[in-house]
Amino acid sequence: MSDLKRPTDRPGATTPAVNGVDRFFRISARGSTFGREIRGGFATFFTMAYILVLNPIILGGAKDKFGHQLDTGQLVTATALVACVMTVAMGVGGNLPLAIAAGLGLNAVVAFQLAPLMSWADAMGLVVIEGVVICVLVVTGLREAVMNAIPQALKQAIGVGIGLFIAFIGFVDAGFVSRIPDAAHTTVPVQLGASGTLSGWPVLVFCLGVLLTIGLLARRVKGAILISIVVMTAVAIVVDAVADVESWGLTTPKVPDELVAAPDFGLVGHFSLFGAFGETGALTVVLLVFTLILSDFFDAMGTIVGISAEAGLLDEQGRVPGIGRVLFIDGAAAIAGGAASASSNTAYIESAAGVGEGARTGFANLVTGGLFALALFLSPLLTIVPLQAAAPALIAVGFLMMTHVRHIDWDRYDIAIPAFLTITAMPFTYSITNGIGVGFLSYVLIKTVLGRAREVHWLLWGVSALFVVYFAIDPIEQLLGVK
Repeated sequence: MSDLKRPTDRPGATTPAVNGVDRFFRISARGSTFGREIRGGFATFFTMAYILVLNPIILGGAKDKFGHQLDTGQLVTATALVACVMTVAMGVGGNLPLAIAAGLGLNAVVAFQLAPLMSWADAMGLVVIEGVVICVLVVTGLREAVMNAIPQALKQAIGVGIGLFIAFIGFVDAGFVSRIPDAAHTTVPVQLGASGTLSGWPVLVFCLGVLLTIGLLARRVKGAILISIVVMTAVAIVVDAVADVESWGLTTPKVPDELVAAPDFGLVGHFSLFGAFGETGALTVVLLVFTLILSDFFDAMGTIVGISAEAGLLDEQGRVPGIGRVLFIDGAAAIAGGAASASSNTAYIESAAGVGEGARTGFANLVTGGLFALALFLSPLLTIVPLQAAAPALIAVGFLMMTHVRHIDWDRYDIAIPAFLTITAMPFTYSITNGIGVGFLSYVLIKTVLGRAREVHWLLWGVSALFVVYFAIDPIEQLLGVK
């Protein structure tokens, strides 16, 4: 790391606050500046703005039990509204550069697992219930206690695993890596490009963006990630105008004919808190809510720990500052997402892009939240950034988060093996929750095999038991007659 240092410094010596806003967010105290926070807020928004397109596609493309579909325009409004409100809430209440929006994976569960069994209003009511349960776990101190019970090495492994995971997301989103359509005829699950080779202008834009980003990082240019996103978006717009591009994916880099679109709040408040019990029965509801809670609980936990570690905000015991408030706001985001029919909202790993730009406080969230507010009215303008221009930021941040691997003691197999499994399971299963679950179970098992079961915190035993249920949910549902 002697030659490839971060373009932004870690929080260092405390400097006097310049005004009340600085004091409130502790910007100077954490070694940051207003410029870094603003750049970080922009970088985070542009790396996660795809959710304004993707969430409506996932939810709007599915039908509920009665054949009803949600309106795409209303979904865009709901997605932007909840992301704006909860991102600002996290910034003000949690003072972390941690943006919030509709959770990928969670929205798929709502669309393809819940909705086919009930109405959309009933499905969103279950999301609200999930958020309420998570908030109760926070108030009782159980959620914070679980986070504090995790060994420091596993927390570091979670951060490294997230780094690999978001880098993999970047490669996949940009089309640099793709799933082989007919994997039955080969042992290789993924390939280079769409057909085993790199082809097409969008992939070229991504490759140039990666080169530009790592070059700027190597030269320690301030705003390296944000500069790359802006420059490559401009390049993509030019390429799309002069070349015959078949498809950019979700977002096409074209200057829109209209800059303003009126928001439609028709889905806000359209949920039924207990309707699902009548449609599917109490047992099915309990299992569905359990799946939502476990996924949201540990996805958010891993993200919060990983982002805080990358920002250098963990204390000597590896704890996140103000974790109680942070966890409660994350739980409240699930409630807000269900109440607005935007699906469960949670902390976003793309926030790492803002941290990579130097963001260290919740002030960056005011910028990100403000841009989501603008998206309510300017969505045609703010969704012109193609994934190929934003994805290089995820590759760069993946590298930055990967550097934490040096803190793990690889000579201690009781720690090294669970850490390794945590790190590798996240990208290989495309899930933060799965990686954490595999890490916890292997940690408990190895400690037991070594005759050191007493070293395992009792909460980890309980959580590991829940993960056994989580991984075995399909046969359990069959045994109980749910399927």
